[in-house]
Amino acid sequence: MSQATPHPRVALVTGGIGGLGTEICRQLAQAGRRVIALDLASREDRVATFKDDIAGFDGAIAFEPADVSDFDGCQQLVARLEQQHGSVDILVNAAGITRDASLRKMTQQQWQELMRVNLDGVFNMCRHVVEGMTVRGFGRIVNISSVNGQTGQFGQTNYSAAKAGVHGFSMALARETARKGVTVNTVSPGYCDTPMVAAVPDEIRAQIIAGIPVGRLGSPADIARAVAFLAADDAGYLTGVNLPVNGGYFMSF
Repeated sequence: MSQATPHPRVALVTGGIGGLGTEICRQLAQAGRRVIALDLASREDRVATFKDDIAGFDGAIAFEPADVSDFDGCQQLVARLEQQHGSVDILVNAAGITRDASLRKMTQQQWQELMRVNLDGVFNMCRHVVEGMTVRGFGRIVNISSVNGQTGQFGQTNYSAAKAGVHGFSMALARETARKGVTVNTVSPGYCDTPMVAAVPDEIRAQIIAGIPVGRLGSPADIARAVAFLAADDAGYLTGVNLPVNGGYFMSF
């Protein structure tokens, strides 16, 4: 049974206006959470589309501009939201970018830009929410990794390293917070029906799908369902877990 709370749990979702982020926001709101989508305000067209997509949620989902690569900016944001809402109870780190190139051709800028968002961003947000969560005795942190963090991928030494690092970070933080009522878990999506995969040439995409045992790409809803499961009040005995959602594309014990 879910723990009683005087107000809806407040959930922050970084990368919240992307296809995956928007669906995570929707499913958390459907679970009764007060959701705040965090993303770059410079993407005005995407912000407008996001606001149209969530119009039916009667204010349960809001947008706040944020740059997860900015440590001080994340600190100020979290402090303001905690003051405004009383707490930040759930954090989903879904912000991520790609800067693909083989290592022989990868520039230092491509490496550093990706790390600042995909790995530093996880640190920046977790660092500033974890104190309040442990003091209050409740928290759910879900970090989005990737199947390519488990298997590696050609042209993605930066991305694979960051995504593997996300789960290593999650396991260590899970140990630090386990006795404080705060769980820290990872969801590792496989290949999903997103703009990034849609941009892949048709024959390569067909090869990818042929290698997925369930015979299709994942949907944002598949990933968001796993996030909502791990973020539930009664999921307190699951921590340090990596939950692969990949249609059987990569299986491990």
